[in-house]
Amino acid sequence: MSINRRKLLGTLLGTGAMGFAQPAISLNGAAKPSSNPEPWLTLPDTPELPSGGNHAVVDLNGTPIFFSQFGKGPNVLMLHGGLANSNYWAHQVRELAQSFLVTVMDTRGHGRSAVTSDLFSYTQFAHDVVALLKHLGISKSAIVGWSDGAITGIELALARPDLVSGLFAFGANTNLGGLKAGGAQTGTFKLFSERCRREYLSLSPHPERWPRLHSALVAMWRSQPNLEWKRLSAIEIPVLIAAGEHDEIIKLDHARKISTEIPHAQLVILKTLSHFAFLQDPSQFNAPLLQFLFKTLS
Repeated sequence: MSINRRKLLGTLLGTGAMGFAQPAISLNGAAKPSSNPEPWLTLPDTPELPSGGNHAVVDLNGTPIFFSQFGKGPNVLMLHGGLANSNYWAHQVRELAQSFLVTVMDTRGHGRSAVTSDLFSYTQFAHDVVALLKHLGISKSAIVGWSDGAITGIELALARPDLVSGLFAFGANTNLGGLKAGGAQTGTFKLFSERCRREYLSLSPHPERWPRLHSALVAMWRSQPNLEWKRLSAIEIPVLIAAGEHDEIIKLDHARKISTEIPHAQLVILKTLSHFAFLQDPSQFNAPLLQFLFKTLS
């Protein structure tokens, strides 16, 4: 590990990032008064990706896909959750780009990547990642995934482990039994869904296709993922499974089960946070992420 990486990690650990500090949280941009809900009940504003990134839209598997790159060093690819876009990773990109070459992409149909089909699958999402890595000339990369992006990362770890140096999977499920009933109807998730709709209208090359994206994703979520537990035992790359203590849609026992089924996988539970931990407390989220990447990619 280089000196600058040691210094960065030491700073994070020294400021209590691993001690579950609770900074002021914003809800739709407002400062959090003491009477406001706990962090896991808030949805801080979506940040903007740093300026100066190398970005483009390229045709991959018949779909225009947006990507952007920041920093330099070992490769890290970040995959966002369903309905969202790569802007959601901005707090993490700013930290990681100090030591890594960070690539973000908008999943097909999301954000700046156009909807071109009514059929979505995690296998297709994984094929798109493989195509992007090939386009960029990246032979191997660590994968950081949130929600649908984390599930896609697990698909990649199974299908193309030769391309994946390590997987940080936050908020993932591997079958429908891992979902909490009614989780998508919680207040925070409703805010998130409506925010994603507004963001789509401003980012997408075809804003009128939001209903098409939404219905296609709902159809996918009703049947996927459906991985058998025994398949996870074939994953041999370094893996860290992360979950918010108060995740609205993922059962904590399911996250624990994933970590026990994948050989040598680590498990981190982020205290006081939910499915949106990377927004609610970036410092707490980034600390184990950086520690994992430094260990895996050094």
